[in-house]
Amino acid sequence: MTFDPTLASIRFGMGLSPRVAPPRDVDDMLADLLGPDEVAQRFAIPPFSEAEPSPRTYAEAARARNAARGTEGEAEAEAVVDALRDQGREAVLVYLRAELARAVDTRDGFRERLTQFWADHFTVRAVRGIDRHFVSPYIEEAIRPHVAGTFGDMLVAAILSPMMIFYLDQHQSMGPNSRTAQNRDRGLNENLARELLELHTLGVGGGYSQTDVRQMAELLTGVTFNATRGAYFREQQAEPGSETVLGVTYGGAEESLDHVVAALRDLAVHPSTAAHLSRKVAVHFIGPDPDAEMVDAMAARYLDTGGHLPALYEAMLRHHAAWGADLAKVKLPFQFIGSAMRALDVPVQAILAASPQDTRRIVQRPLAVMGQVWQTPVGPDGWSEKPEDWITPQGMAGRITWSMTMPQQLVETLPDPRDFVRTALGPDPDDAVIFAAEAAANVRDGIGIILASAAFQRR
Repeated sequence: MTFDPTLASIRFGMGLSPRVAPPRDVDDMLADLLGPDEVAQRFAIPPFSEAEPSPRTYAEAARARNAARGTEGEAEAEAVVDALRDQGREAVLVYLRAELARAVDTRDGFRERLTQFWADHFTVRAVRGIDRHFVSPYIEEAIRPHVAGTFGDMLVAAILSPMMIFYLDQHQSMGPNSRTAQNRDRGLNENLARELLELHTLGVGGGYSQTDVRQMAELLTGVTFNATRGAYFREQQAEPGSETVLGVTYGGAEESLDHVVAALRDLAVHPSTAAHLSRKVAVHFIGPDPDAEMVDAMAARYLDTGGHLPALYEAMLRHHAAWGADLAKVKLPFQFIGSAMRALDVPVQAILAASPQDTRRIVQRPLAVMGQVWQTPVGPDGWSEKPEDWITPQGMAGRITWSMTMPQQLVETLPDPRDFVRTALGPDPDDAVIFAAEAAANVRDGIGIILASAAFQRR
């Protein structure tokens, strides 16, 4: 098989659009990816370091509230904290609308899909409700800038980000022989080290041992976070001496973040990491059993270029196995809603101007019904890649209900189903879908049938 613009839009992008032309070839896809991130500039989400209310703002308000307990100012101080909580809840919806606008309007769908993939690879969750609005800014700061760069840069940014530190309890990890541990009933926490080796880099069966996990955990001690300083390295919390991970020794005379970064960069270019990432990318975009020759070619290009991610992508996109006609994957709920809005050409200004109530009703609650509670995967391994985990009775009921009820609320005039079937599915849609759309009782039902069809659910 060779390059196909319809497959490029559906398998590797955010879906087909009546207004935005699909990429013309692999060169077109890579040029867009390596060019300016225009859609992120148009529909901005602040990076974590600039998101409000910030951890420091909330911590200061919480301290003021606690100090005001039992005084005349208690109610006012409590109101400030409540207002910050409301601001954070509203920010979650603002960022959700921005991400939908990007999905609908982008001409660089590959970048959007890659951002979603790598954000899932480096999954974080808000441990506390007041942190829910930091997930999108975390992605904007630690993930998105690096999808067209090196994996090493992304790895360092993600692992040392406040959200990852807090999510995996790294701020509570102390070297058993550190100065801080001598005065507190706390010790080593291996959460981040284990996920770093098992999920983020080498992968299961990647050649590491429990000793490597513990040594990596000791090396990571000192990496911490608080609301006032953000993420930083606290020497008093770090395990003294050197650590050896996969046969390489780091540190020794003094504890330093430089030793942690050196270990992360070595892990980024380890052959097991190259194999793990290459297969995971191929499984995500193409299918559960990707061509072994293609995966090997991806890993080789990755290692040859020092972990340059576009080289890995290019090896995949230029391999004939990337363009097999069968769509073996299922769109995750957000991808389903985003691609449906894209096919319907929902005006981005209407998306951005939607009220919190409408955002919850049209997007956030349906996502939950379909099985994808927004930015809340069950564990650090992110969302499932298995089609059967998404094509469930409840999940399909949610997709069908959304398809039949929401399109007429999103655009003033629904398109003719006879035209829309090719807008949404490409120039050669399945005959059964064409027949069902043309036989529908009305335009609304015809659009719903197309969006709810198995053909539209696949990617």
